[in-house]
Amino acid sequence: MIEKVNPSHPDKVADRIAGAIVDLAYKKEENPKIAVEVLLGHGVVNLIIESSVNISNAEAEDIVSRITKRTDLKVSLVMVAQDPILASNQDGGIRCGDNGIFRGVPLTEEERTLSKIAHDIYERYPSDGKYVLGNGKLIICQSNAKTEDLKKLYPNAVINPLGDWVGGTDVDAGATNRKLGSDMAQSVSGGGLMGKDLSKADVSVNIYAFLKAQKTGKPVELFCAIGDTEIDGKPYREIVEIARNYITRIGGFEKFAEWGLF
Repeated sequence: MIEKVNPSHPDKVADRIAGAIVDLAYKKEENPKIAVEVLLGHGVVNLIIESSVNISNAEAEDIVSRITKRTDLKVSLVMVAQDPILASNQDGGIRCGDNGIFRGVPLTEEERTLSKIAHDIYERYPSDGKYVLGNGKLIICQSNAKTEDLKKLYPNAVINPLGDWVGGTDVDAGATNRKLGSDMAQSVSGGGLMGKDLSKADVSVNIYAFLKAQKTGKPVELFCAIGDTEIDGKPYREIVEIARNYITRIGGFEKFAEWGLF
């Protein structure tokens, strides 16, 4: 079974804001060190940013208003420099930026099917939605859509069990990296994908393991310690470049945050 949420789900809105801030950091510096946490809901957006580059209040507010399509939200920003000991880990080269275990698992047909359903519905209704598929049962919760209209499209699904609803961040709060299953399917392990630079293993090693699993058709299990210079028989800088190429190909960290890895 698998759950998928769309880019307008509050948790994914938080991920997208974090991703946009990381994109901005990469525009300011070739290899920035940054970690972004976002908690939003009910009129407030809280941002905590640890970074080697400065993100101004105005820049953060512009990103929030663009992604949420709202100008009435109160943005609270805490901007601090990265811990100097952690920062020194990258002195003189690109090394693993975290400890962790990582797993890549080939996607199942069920996971691919639900991803397509989620994309198709979101193209028709670009608002907050969540979708679940397991043992042949499809559950669709789609805001700002007539339940009866969706039943015509998916007659065998359970649709909006509580009836029509509006969704969004005034209904539910959102936080970064709270929808790991939606982003990674069975590859969930270690830390979250979103709001971090490429030196972080949570980003690069997770992407690398997932891509390798899809290519080989076999599960991949990796682990690393902060400061490692080699993972899976490859220099860590190569792992980072594989992840960088993937992020670049799909359009950046903000685009990556919309749907995750599938």
